[in-house]
Amino acid sequence: MLFSMLRSVSICLFLVVLSQAGALANEAYDVKGQIQALAIDSIILDIATNGDTVLAVGERGHVFIFDEQATPQWLQVPSPTSAHLTKAFLITPQLGWAVGHDATIIHTQDGGKTWQLQMESKEIEKPLLDIHFFDELNGIAVGAYGLFYRTNDAGAHWTSEYHQELLFEEDVDYLAELKAEDEALYLSERSTLLPHFNRVISTINGQLVMVGELGLVAASNDQGRQWQKLDFIYEGSMFNAVYVKNSLFVMGLRGHVFKTDASLTNWREISLPVTSTINGVMVKKDGNLRLVGNAGVIIDVTLAGKSQLIEQRQGENLVSIVQDPQGHTWIAGTKGLFKQQ
Repeated sequence: MLFSMLRSVSICLFLVVLSQAGALANEAYDVKGQIQALAIDSIILDIATNGDTVLAVGERGHVFIFDEQATPQWLQVPSPTSAHLTKAFLITPQLGWAVGHDATIIHTQDGGKTWQLQMESKEIEKPLLDIHFFDELNGIAVGAYGLFYRTNDAGAHWTSEYHQELLFEEDVDYLAELKAEDEALYLSERSTLLPHFNRVISTINGQLVMVGELGLVAASNDQGRQWQKLDFIYEGSMFNAVYVKNSLFVMGLRGHVFKTDASLTNWREISLPVTSTINGVMVKKDGNLRLVGNAGVIIDVTLAGKSQLIEQRQGENLVSIVQDPQGHTWIAGTKGLFKQQ
């Protein structure tokens, strides 16, 4: 099978980052809801913001909220899970969700102060890697090996979907043959053949773009119910994407960054000064981009495609970057959170 032959060794950056957890100086703190003094210095995998709300999530179910008036400013709050949390999303300053390992989904209705568990399954043994809501009721969550869930009631119920249109043609034929011969083996193989879905974003007019493993870049015009694979020019994994001023940028493995216009057809590669994997992206006030990635790289990229290495922090991988309501830039990674000066 073509997919199996080409498959990446690792699920995605997030799992590589999490494998380093044992090397950190923090003690074990796996109890659900337990507040730990050193948690803010542990692995943080995402930061989300909406209005005045800023929150962060990371390993072992850690959740933090930002309060500029508090000391310290980042406050850990109780969490209903000890699963590693990979991504957070705020549809309003009050309503938000976070996803993670074991197909975990948690939900807040008060800006991150308290959280409720909506879904978790240790039997699935696959991480959810992103979550996106279209409004306060309708959303999707995506992850490794084609994990895909949908809700139309704010997450009270999540329904699994299987997007066969994102399989390689060879694997479609293989599954068809297998289903006729061995139903149990068919179901087992079916659950591993889709690529990892790493990130899903909105572009314009309600269009979605999803990026993932093996050069997956796909678009949907019906809130992800049906996807069309785009003709992309690279076979490596893409970990993030951003749409700004009628241009789509996708980025990922070994410093590969690509740009296309609103047609999503004319791709060109942007040369970076390093070959580190790019994980996070932020649109700056001037409309240009700031990227963060492995080996501690922080890189500015203009919309015209010029790049410049701003800083490189030794001994850490950087995963997420946002700007808070006060204009401060926060970056998260394997050594926790820090404010970029």
